[in-house]
Amino acid sequence: MREGLFLIAVCLLSFDNVIAGEVLEGAKSVQIVSATEPGSASTRDWGINEEKREPIIDFYGYIDARFGMRTSGSTVSDTDISLGEIRVQLKAKKNVKQVTINIATDFLFDPVVDRYAINMNNGEGVIDPRLINVEFSPIDFIDAKIGRQILTWGSGDFVFINDLFAKDWNSFFLGRDVEYLKAPVDAAKVSFFFDALNIDFVYTPRFGADRFVDGRTVSFFDRENKAFRGRDNPLVFDRPNDWFDDDEIAARAYQSFGALEAAVYYYNGFWKSPAGQDVLDGRSIFPELSVYGASLRGPVAGGLAWVETGYYDSAAGASTDPLVRNSEVRFLIGFEKEISHEFTASIQYNLERKLDYNKYVNALPSGALKDDQNKHLLTVSLTKLMLQQNLVLSAFNFYSPSGKDGYVRFNFSYKVSDELRIDGGGNFFYGQEDHTFFSQLKNNNNIYVGVRRNF
Repeated sequence: MREGLFLIAVCLLSFDNVIAGEVLEGAKSVQIVSATEPGSASTRDWGINEEKREPIIDFYGYIDARFGMRTSGSTVSDTDISLGEIRVQLKAKKNVKQVTINIATDFLFDPVVDRYAINMNNGEGVIDPRLINVEFSPIDFIDAKIGRQILTWGSGDFVFINDLFAKDWNSFFLGRDVEYLKAPVDAAKVSFFFDALNIDFVYTPRFGADRFVDGRTVSFFDRENKAFRGRDNPLVFDRPNDWFDDDEIAARAYQSFGALEAAVYYYNGFWKSPAGQDVLDGRSIFPELSVYGASLRGPVAGGLAWVETGYYDSAAGASTDPLVRNSEVRFLIGFEKEISHEFTASIQYNLERKLDYNKYVNALPSGALKDDQNKHLLTVSLTKLMLQQNLVLSAFNFYSPSGKDGYVRFNFSYKVSDELRIDGGGNFFYGQEDHTFFSQLKNNNNIYVGVRRNF
């Protein structure tokens, strides 16, 4: 805890008095330069232009403070505080000949969670590196990025089919900035650009799981034990964690045809969140998974429409193993349009259809909770810009007709100045049964407020 407070204090002081540096008025970035006189050996060694005094590295970032309260009276948490943290992110970018170095690291003080041991896989601890990578182009038609990075593709709005890159669902449900829904992974991405087709290839040498709900920060209903899990009895799991043995491959081929964007996808790795259980010790597991998919996106009727599909090929024997999630077919269709001045609405329909359903039902033990064969999901999003776009009001509702449950999140964001932003909102889960997808999270209803200062 002392280390976290020290880091925050240093960053706060840097707003007004940066030692051996200066704050650029335009970019608002902290420039580290030599404090020696022009012409000295130290200046020459660091490669600083003596007349222009060019910086060695540009540092910039923000400090973000957030506080949230549960509104549902959770019975499985020892605190009503859902979120209470101060986060400082320092970013740096440096071009060295034909190579670009990117660094972005979060320093976190969080007395609510109170877990300060660094775990880069889970995003826990006083330090959470989000970007540590190098970018370069070995050939004109090839771009490469190697190291810790944040990856995304696909067409859905908060609904992911072929985007099998790590997500942070705890951040999403608690009210952190939406950028934290995407979790970083250690990977190598190579992009090929041809006239007929563009290809992205991503290799992750060690499985990058979601930062999923396990009870420690977000409680949930455990279907196997038919009881809620919280901080006192979190989920126990066994995650694939061996370098180069438990690896992942993802690929995308895409091209534009006029205003239409088409893509096909492939993934080979594991379910990103627990999707099975070890029969011997009861630990949750991540079965093997391959995904084959496609998407199409383009203008329709004055708006933007998209369609995406994917075949989830689960581990061998999953259809007759009640402890492993079945293979599935997923389908998504969506449409977005500005329905009045600076007021945008979107709607999506998503289907998850379980394959080999009869085998799945026959394999269930007596008394076990049974999934529906078809899981339907509808989403509606509304976004309004006001006060010269400095104020953003948004609401997003997930509703499942099959599960008769849902999740609504609302948010406001007000830009006081280029450096200062205030936001807040809430997350509310509803449903009739404890075990359905959204209703299992109903003890986590919360409201939150946040302040961010860029520097």
